Amino acid sequence: MPQLKLSNKLDRPADSHYDHTLGPANAQITLVEYGSYACPYCRAANERIIQVRDQLGDRLRYVFRHYPLTGSDIALRAAELVEHAKDAKSFWDAHIALMTRSGTLTEEDLIAVGRDLGVPLPDASKAREADERARARVQADVNSAKASHALVTPTFFINGRRYDDPWDESSFTDAMLGAPGHRLREVALDFAGWAPSAGVLLLLATLLAVGLTNSSVGAGFAMLWGQYLSISLGGAGFSMSLLHWVNDGLLTIFFLVVGLEIKREFTVGHLSSARARALPVAAAVGGMVVPAILYSLLIPAGAWSHGWGVPMATDTAFAVALIVMMGNRVPAELRVFLTAAAIVDDIGAIIVVAIFYSGTMNFGYLAGAAAIVAALATLNRSHIYSVTPYIFLGVLLWACVLASGLHATMAGVILALFIPTRPPPNLKALMVQADVILASEARRSGEVLRHGPSLPAMRALDAIHDRLESPADRLLRNAGGRSSYVVLPLFALANAGVAITTDALSGHEPLMLAIIAGLMIGKPLGLVSASAIAVRLGIATKPDGYSWRQLAGVGALAGIGFTMSLFIASQAFPVETDFAAAKIAVFTGSIASAVLGVAILWNADSHRVRNDD
Repeated sequence: MPQLKLSNKLDRPADSHYDHTLGPANAQITLVEYGSYACPYCRAANERIIQVRDQLGDRLRYVFRHYPLTGSDIALRAAELVEHAKDAKSFWDAHIALMTRSGTLTEEDLIAVGRDLGVPLPDASKAREADERARARVQADVNSAKASHALVTPTFFINGRRYDDPWDESSFTDAMLGAPGHRLREVALDFAGWAPSAGVLLLLATLLAVGLTNSSVGAGFAMLWGQYLSISLGGAGFSMSLLHWVNDGLLTIFFLVVGLEIKREFTVGHLSSARARALPVAAAVGGMVVPAILYSLLIPAGAWSHGWGVPMATDTAFAVALIVMMGNRVPAELRVFLTAAAIVDDIGAIIVVAIFYSGTMNFGYLAGAAAIVAALATLNRSHIYSVTPYIFLGVLLWACVLASGLHATMAGVILALFIPTRPPPNLKALMVQADVILASEARRSGEVLRHGPSLPAMRALDAIHDRLESPADRLLRNAGGRSSYVVLPLFALANAGVAITTDALSGHEPLMLAIIAGLMIGKPLGLVSASAIAVRLGIATKPDGYSWRQLAGVGALAGIGFTMSLFIASQAFPVETDFAAAKIAVFTGSIASAVLGVAILWNADSHRVRNDD
């Protein structure tokens, strides 16, 4: 499920007439630093800046902006003091004097720099005009730092983009000079940081699959997914086709991420309170039940009747991508509502798959899965924060669930339920401990015959790092991107290919009509009507931030049932022509729902304003 990300771009470009700059205005590279004179890490980074300026010369323009340490009075006064410099040379002399001193910033340092500048120290009790100008200038830099999402000091921006990589000579220089590897990484990060990127990549994979299937290489493309990949150890072996490795193996990662997001939302997120979850839960339930009922009414008993779960699901990636693309036309409260409803929808889809779309049960392997679940529960109750034992047991759980007859992807959801979500109870103590270790190692950095942090210090920092972040957040951070940008596109590539032939269309009109009607009509009808009933009964309250018309637009977008709909269809229709017809119907219904949702939301806000007036 895509997450909105903070921008990594500079809020305003460097200005040689306003900013403190070194180097020509037309330099190829502009390095902006948000720093503080009371920050020891800024002082350490200052050495790297000197080396880079020596290496690049006039190709580099360096800009310093103030970001005094929060809560440090002396850091703020130092920043305001250097702003009294009468010219650029005086400023940089004072800057270097403060950045190259040894030890902690002291009052004596400020007095010495003030003497060199020929100005008295800033006095908060006196309203001197020069002091007011200095305060305003520092505050402007602080505002710029916050707008640029500079969370720590120092924070660097290279040509307007935040630099979060190491400060060693090769990494810093590669970033400055735009080495091919660094440029490729920047492009990838920019794409991943774009909120609709997951939906766009999924769409491209779908179009590629359809195009290849209907091209001259279609037969070979289909045969590729039928090739078997085996794992053997001694006399034991395990073999599945590439298609099943994707659907039963890789897709487990997607279900793990979905499960982690569900758990996070219900513990610390938007669904953590009963009042917050009432409306999206009611809406999601209605959006699942009505499409299933509508499908069942249109399809008589028979081979196709098992496909009632196909129009139930919502593809969050596509729906969120369209909402983000519409920008301010969609209120923030409505985005939260859609995300929460999609999470409940995911829960419903998971339950449906587990109960109605699994195979014959093998109770021996089910018992093994139950024993592993008990071990996971023990880890959770023991407050084990290392991810490794959970992953190890998760792999064993996947094997047992696959052999038991349940769909293997359920292992991802079950694993997510037992991975701790909450951060450690005493975060401040851990941060203080890390600061003490870093400060101690920094004092010893110049010792003879010593290159860096000691092994005990590194082990202690590793242990602190493992405790700072909950295992659920760590897995989401590492697996979330892989799920959105690797697993789902591969799933679409393996499953979305459909040959547009008369066999797929002829005789399947009732099936296709039922799926399209379920997605395009059943979804918005169920979502809006269930929401209205919940509000009418006093179970839930609709926020004032969006109108009923906008809610209907989101209901239409919920009819985009791509990923989970295809997955359920692959389980519900074993006959190839039936599955092909279902895929065409899912594509048609999802596209129609997207167009309808965008059309409703596009002018819904202006329509609401006119009604309010």
